[in-house]
Amino acid sequence: MTTAKMAAMVAEDEHAASEVLRGLARQLNCLNEDNKTTRKRAIEHIKRETVDKGLSSGVLQEVFSALLKPLLKCLLDPMERCRETAIAVITEFIRCVPKPEESLPYLMPCLAQRLGDKEILEPAEELRLLTVEMLTLIVEVCGKHLVPYVSEMITILQRAIVDPFPDVKRESCKCTVKFAECVPEHFHMQSESLVKPLMQTIAHQHSRVRVSVIEATGAVIQHGTGKNVDDVLSHLAQRLFDDSPQVRKTVTAVVGNWLLHMRDRYSYFHKLIPLLLSSIDDEIPEIRLLAVDLWRQVGLQWEKENEDDIKDKLDFLLTPPPFYPAGVERPGLGCRELVVRNLGRLVPAITHDVTDWLVPTRIRTSQLLSVLLLHAEDHSTQHLQPLLATLYRACTDTEKDVVSNCLAAAKLLGTFVPPAVFLKLLLDHVTTPYSSSHPWAPLMVLAAVLGGCSRPLLKPHLQQITSTLSQPDVCQEYQQVSYLEQLLACVDVLLRQCESDCGSVSLQLLQVLVTVQSLSTEPSLSEKAVESVQRLCKVQDLASATELYRRHMIQLLDWLAASVNTWSSYSPQRLQLHIIVMQSGPAIGEFTSQLMPLLQSCLQADKDPEMRMSIFTMLAKLLIDSGNTLDSQGRFREESERFLCDTVLPNLVWHPGRAAGAVRTSALSCLLALLHGGAITPGQLLCLEEKLRPQVLSALEEDSQTGRLMACRSLTTMLRLIGTSLQQDVLNKIYPELLKRLDDSSGEVRGAALQTLGQWLSSLTGDYDPELCAPHLQLLFQQLLLHLDDPDPSVQGRVFEILKKGSAVHPSLLQRELEAARHKQRSPRYCDQLLQHISSLPRVTSHQRANERLTLET
Repeated sequence: MTTAKMAAMVAEDEHAASEVLRGLARQLNCLNEDNKTTRKRAIEHIKRETVDKGLSSGVLQEVFSALLKPLLKCLLDPMERCRETAIAVITEFIRCVPKPEESLPYLMPCLAQRLGDKEILEPAEELRLLTVEMLTLIVEVCGKHLVPYVSEMITILQRAIVDPFPDVKRESCKCTVKFAECVPEHFHMQSESLVKPLMQTIAHQHSRVRVSVIEATGAVIQHGTGKNVDDVLSHLAQRLFDDSPQVRKTVTAVVGNWLLHMRDRYSYFHKLIPLLLSSIDDEIPEIRLLAVDLWRQVGLQWEKENEDDIKDKLDFLLTPPPFYPAGVERPGLGCRELVVRNLGRLVPAITHDVTDWLVPTRIRTSQLLSVLLLHAEDHSTQHLQPLLATLYRACTDTEKDVVSNCLAAAKLLGTFVPPAVFLKLLLDHVTTPYSSSHPWAPLMVLAAVLGGCSRPLLKPHLQQITSTLSQPDVCQEYQQVSYLEQLLACVDVLLRQCESDCGSVSLQLLQVLVTVQSLSTEPSLSEKAVESVQRLCKVQDLASATELYRRHMIQLLDWLAASVNTWSSYSPQRLQLHIIVMQSGPAIGEFTSQLMPLLQSCLQADKDPEMRMSIFTMLAKLLIDSGNTLDSQGRFREESERFLCDTVLPNLVWHPGRAAGAVRTSALSCLLALLHGGAITPGQLLCLEEKLRPQVLSALEEDSQTGRLMACRSLTTMLRLIGTSLQQDVLNKIYPELLKRLDDSSGEVRGAALQTLGQWLSSLTGDYDPELCAPHLQLLFQQLLLHLDDPDPSVQGRVFEILKKGSAVHPSLLQRELEAARHKQRSPRYCDQLLQHISSLPRVTSHQRANERLTLET
């Protein structure tokens, strides 16, 4: 275009502009009228005749230059409609004119006055929003021409960011981003003053405002001096827990952009990396993918920038380490190196935040720990001590997610750290726990670490691990359910990881499992321990737990015998013995020679009464089924006579006190089980009758109802086994004690005593002379006849049957006693029946009666 044509166009525009202005002269005067309607019509007319009329940009430029001052004056108009129209006209002029920057000398001071003062001059929220939108437009169209007005812009933005109207906040944040991008070389000098208002607004209740503030913060720091990174990091970290996914996504994008483009990013890697990596575990897939992609870009960029330093690693360390976690993609070299080089600074921060009072912080921190360890790989070895301390504290957290995340991290330690290294620390901590209130924490971490270690690497250390776990100070020191659960977890993970290799440490594992069962107060935990015993059998191809116990019984009994002299009711060894003998089944019968000294030692009369009661009760359960337990091989029978003499009888001797009485009762239950179970022969029992009978008869006077009942039943069984072999003087010493029990306060004891008397009568053989022993029989009949009239019908019936049996011994004597007692009975029915029964008996001589009794007994 020639100069002449351009001059002609300019002249034409000037002429058109002058015509427009001439037509607006009256309206401009009306803008100063007192009548608000007049002012409103005037400014609306100006709008119609200028920006709404479609004038050329050149004409608009000339008109705008002439109208700018009157329009700016209208921004102070008391009428809201006039101010709104003025803002709209100025905005349209700025959008349409070719040189909007020419208006800045007048426009910016006016806007700074309207928006930058401490007090809000514009009361209408919508007009403040329109004004800030106009400011954003000015930034877009004027760009670097705003350099002289940086101070005014910063002042306006400081006030607008904290404006009460949420939409103004959002628009001002948008304006901040654009302004920072268009004048970065000047923006950084005053960017610090925007940090405070942004941080005051970053927790606004509207999520869209929070998103805008975070974006603005990203631009301010990106184009600032870098001195304020620390001031905003804590606020951004809190936004990672925001309920709004869009807010979390924005934080992720901002932090990723800083790691890629911030000038001083190397100084802040250790602070920015945790923020980005925290988003890798976000619940929203979109955020996770964004974080992974940004982190990959950061790693690749770092590789390019440091290619010379990592050249050897790029060439040779591309293969993943052996036993790398299955299904996990290995991070790039740059990403791994970034974590490794900053791990020393990251671990203390993790240690601090994992115990934060806020649950979301603890959960995110525990998730981050796993991500860091996955990147650090074997380099985490040099930080193992603080990492373990952190895991111990985290494992005691009340939040299940924190615990599970930390156990996943511990598993990674087992994958990457050599066993010799982590076992040296962990086993020491297991032996001497960090915390007396949570002694199980090292065991929990140990189980997780072992779960991450491979079988070939664990195998050489099995002996060391199991020896530590089976130490009394470790497996017997605590009875807390949590402690026992983790002890069991360690055994289970060894069985799972090492399988058949556990055969070499089967004894130690069994000792731990026996201890867990013995100390557990939770049935579910005991059941789990039994299942672990079955797994221990399975990995060794053993058919059952009986086979397992048979293999280790000698060592187990020696293990218990080493401390038997110190046992008390509180000793775990007592419970361990119970588990071993009860679960070993028939196998225990093969080792009676080792078991009996152990039993004899802990059942001495001077030992703890509660312990003796417990062991006698255990023996009673075993002896009642002796053929499948203690006497499965017939060996206990060889020891039974000595056991009865040296162990049971001393505990039947009377001593004062309730505890002593309880011991005697438990010893009687053991005696009864021994007699019933068949572990002692009649011949052996007959040899001991003289020692045993006085103690059992004495027990009939026990204060304990159970004791008296056991004594009656034991006496019944003794008479059944050896009654026919007893001399009549011995028999005559038994029945008087039984007669006393017919007046017992317990109906159950009375019934047992009657049963014993019936057995006593069945024990009378031909060697028993009824004529010679008539006084004894007379006393017996007289006492029984008293109870034939008992108020209890069941007692009457049982006494009737016993007297009926006694009629065969001396019918004439019984007949005389019946006739003498008949008139004293409340009901003579039973007496009449007995007399009728006696009369039906054949008349026999004394000699024939003796033969008949012998035949009947046979």
